[in-house]
Amino acid sequence: MIDNEQQHKQETTSANLEHFSYDNVIVKNFAIATMFWGIAGMVVGLVVALQLANPIFNFDTSWLTFGRLRPLHTNAVIFAFVGNGMFAGIYYSLPRLVKARMYSDLLGKIHFWGWQLIILSALITLPLGFTQGKEYAELEWPIDIAIAVIWVVFGLNMIMTLVKRRERHLYVAIWFYLATFVTVAVLHIVNSLSLPLSLFNSYSVFAGVQDALVQWWYGHNAVAFFLTTPYLGLMYYFVPKAANRPVYSYRLSIIHFWSLIFIYIWAGPHHLLYTALPDWAQSLGTVFSVMLIAPSWGGMLNGLLTLRGVWDKVRTEPVLKFMVVALTAYGMATFEGPMLSFKNVNAITHYTDWTIAHVHVGALGWNGFLTFGMLYWLFPKMYRTKLHSLKLANVHFWLGTLGIVFYVVPMYWAGLTQSLMWKEFTPEGFLKYPNFLETVTQIVPMYMLRAVGGLLYVVGALVGVYNYYMTAKSGNLLEEEKASAPALQGSHNVKRWHEWIEARPIQMTIFSFVAISIGGLVEFLPTYFVEENTPTIATVKPYTPLELKGRDIYIREGCYLCHSQMIRPFRSETERYGDYSKSGEFVYDHPFQWGSKRTGPDLARLGGKYPDSWHYNHMLDPGSMSPGSIMPSYPWLLEDDISVDDVPAQISLMRNLGVPYEEGYEDKAVADLDKQAEEITESLINDGADTAPRKEIVALIAYLQRLGIDAGKASNLPLK
Repeated sequence: MIDNEQQHKQETTSANLEHFSYDNVIVKNFAIATMFWGIAGMVVGLVVALQLANPIFNFDTSWLTFGRLRPLHTNAVIFAFVGNGMFAGIYYSLPRLVKARMYSDLLGKIHFWGWQLIILSALITLPLGFTQGKEYAELEWPIDIAIAVIWVVFGLNMIMTLVKRRERHLYVAIWFYLATFVTVAVLHIVNSLSLPLSLFNSYSVFAGVQDALVQWWYGHNAVAFFLTTPYLGLMYYFVPKAANRPVYSYRLSIIHFWSLIFIYIWAGPHHLLYTALPDWAQSLGTVFSVMLIAPSWGGMLNGLLTLRGVWDKVRTEPVLKFMVVALTAYGMATFEGPMLSFKNVNAITHYTDWTIAHVHVGALGWNGFLTFGMLYWLFPKMYRTKLHSLKLANVHFWLGTLGIVFYVVPMYWAGLTQSLMWKEFTPEGFLKYPNFLETVTQIVPMYMLRAVGGLLYVVGALVGVYNYYMTAKSGNLLEEEKASAPALQGSHNVKRWHEWIEARPIQMTIFSFVAISIGGLVEFLPTYFVEENTPTIATVKPYTPLELKGRDIYIREGCYLCHSQMIRPFRSETERYGDYSKSGEFVYDHPFQWGSKRTGPDLARLGGKYPDSWHYNHMLDPGSMSPGSIMPSYPWLLEDDISVDDVPAQISLMRNLGVPYEEGYEDKAVADLDKQAEEITESLINDGADTAPRKEIVALIAYLQRLGIDAGKASNLPLK
């Protein structure tokens, strides 16, 4: 009787099963794109590293200079390598977690090809100098719109898959996927708000302090919600799969998720400590950055403790090796981040190569190694075969690990060297190294070591790509993976309060949006609506038409990547550069140009320090003015003409952004431009530099000579 009942129950269950399949083709496509763009982005990064070691690697070519290739490198690694890796992992794990095929194969294909076209557009436009001049958000407005559209396609496909799922509970990895979709959409749209002047030229609607706050709210949280939360989701899926163990603590994962997404969004201002940002915003950024260590380490420990009982496998299985180092790098980076948000630590590390080391621990260790480990697990599964070579996988692991060490250790050392030399005074009270170039030449050997580390990492990645290829070649792709599961039945019996959210994708999405919105609104709205946060300075006037053109060239060439325009209130900086920077100086800067790294000196008080001819010769041959300089030369600036056809439209656009040009000024703006250009040209000719008024070099000189003049307290110490 009992046997008959069990047989009847099994037959009933079998009859209720729904049969479907998982699409491995989309996963394969994203995996291949991950490898291709990963190698491309890393090679560009290696070229950039070589350029800092020796300017000869700029090749005196406009589209190969450091200022144009560095944004290409960061965009390729973040959005092409990590982005495609993230999508590969999500398109594999999400259907299996909810026991349903992705909602739409068509949306998946649109997502894949749309994302690759966006990356291709970045590859074309950034070297050509089409940039908004905002770190990690350089792409111009048509591409920004395309990113938003494709991101919505991805989110729609994901959410609709959750709606038609067959598994009631939403596993923790899915929470991180949803938070990623919601937050990146908000960050991207707000930070990309701009008014276009032409197809590939636009200006941020925010200016100065407000633009800086929005940019680093975006910049910090692009790291948080593009490089961290989706990869935590992948960690929660692939580490248990690779270890064949359940997640260590479900309760810890709940605390980890909600505290992380709520706290992370507040931390952006710690990139702007000691700047013209209001003190209250800086303090908020510091407080929440320090709090971040708790949820971050909670996630790391949850991942590592999942491996308890299987640590013996770490010695023999490359997948686990990569994942253990990835989690360790995540822990290191998320410990270091809060430490760098302390003002006394930030005073030492900010604007130095320490920050470069910090971000590469995360990028190479956390994102890179987790991606490689995931692919080593995926390829044998999808191609129904064994990994081609465990030995090559181990070679890849050790080359990558050595590459990280050779990269970050010299950069930490370089960062400390820079900061100590910038701040050192003689017993008589003078700067010990008044010539900034002395602090640059001292660290060139460390730049060379960094390039060696980058080369090791790239070679390791190439070994990995070969191993993936040979693995795929030895098997056959299982394009349609058959599966079956009972349909989702009835309503969910909620036993714990958090299950009300976790079992409902729409509510989860809404609550995630609320959690990430609070911090941004609290920090941004007061700086935008309360005038005391950005007081104006009467002597600060709008840029002239020629200076606007020069500023466009400055942004196009990526000068902000090596030069800051923000003097902090330290004696070492005011002695070297002049009076510290005030928020009112930047009210007409669309976008702001404070920078985040000083490979060259700060330029906030550059105006009037040198004659026009100095700048002319410096751009033609930096070494002639500053022997030993690693700055590239810009001969095309002496040859190319500026266009004045769009000057009236540019003045009108700036007025729409709040810059107080008088009505009708458009009609005489070109005449004013020509008048100022003639004055600079005459000065250059008198000093033996023959040029024409409408050359780009003349416009750039006009902008450089304007910097700091309106502040009224510029130091007379020359920059070297």
